Amino acid sequence: MSPAVHSQPAVLTCGTVATLALHGLFARYQLRLTWVGAGATIPGSYWGEPEAGLVGRRLLVRPDTPVHSALHEACHFICMDASRRDRLHTDAGGDTDEENGVCYLQIVLADQLPGVGRERIMRDMDTWGYSFRHAADARAWLRARDLIDADELPTWRLNSFENRGTLTAI
Repeated sequence: MSPAVHSQPAVLTCGTVATLALHGLFARYQLRLTWVGAGATIPGSYWGEPEAGLVGRRLLVRPDTPVHSALHEACHFICMDASRRDRLHTDAGGDTDEENGVCYLQIVLADQLPGVGRERIMRDMDTWGYSFRHAADARAWLRARDLIDADELPTWRLNSFENRGTLTAI
């Protein structure tokens, strides 16, 4: 999924969201939020600036990084298996099922950020050009890995599921 042209309507940026809330959310997943100076290159950014970057257990952002991008990359970190997490640099990889899980989990986690929430993050995701539409499959994928509970709340766990076999719906 490629981000749309950046001249579209404004989306929430990391510089406009409570810094402590961002740090606290990602810390629950053993992921360290690292700020890069305005205009600087973002190490580990797959799509390039202003998109968030991933290097090991660091999520790198600038003040103009969209919140949905920070959440998306953090959710890749959460959803990938431990072996990929151990060698993570820039390209999170993963298959279509994982990508759908990532997109759904970023919506769930948006509710944990004051002033963000799922409605706003979905609008921002639509603005940026996400094409995620498989919520039932994504919920099943996340539940099978104990990343969300039956009420669709985060469990604050990292994926430890290593089997790449086919899953049946929960």
